[in-house]
Amino acid sequence: MPASRPPNTAEELRGAGLRVTAARVALLETVRDGAHLGVEAIASGVRARVGHISLQAVYEGLHALTTAKLVRRIEPPGSPALFEGRVGDNHHHLVCRSCGVVADVDCATGHAPCLTASDDHGFSVDEAEVIYWGLCPACSTA
Repeated sequence: MPASRPPNTAEELRGAGLRVTAARVALLETVRDGAHLGVEAIASGVRARVGHISLQAVYEGLHALTTAKLVRRIEPPGSPALFEGRVGDNHHHLVCRSCGVVADVDCATGHAPCLTASDDHGFSVDEAEVIYWGLCPACSTA
């Protein structure tokens, strides 16, 4: 029996209940090819793949992809929204206070422990966002 192949971008969009368009395919692939990208960088990447696309269409597409959980939106305080293709694993982020670079970091103690709050106040917790702040190696030696 042949090994199953991973779904392609169009199949993932369909599986999430989204209409497959060249712009959505380019959006998802651009986000996944980059790391913690802002909207302008994503728009530039999409334009390189498919030609003209309005900034409004990029925002609408990112909203649809985020709602479908194909893309994750992070918003470190004092920074514009950033988007990443790493989803579903409840990882966290390191942010440099000086240059703003963002890096992924796995959960410190195992499988999504931060989803168990010490007092959940009756909430049904399904996601946690942890941001570690400091200086990246380049900024700490500067």
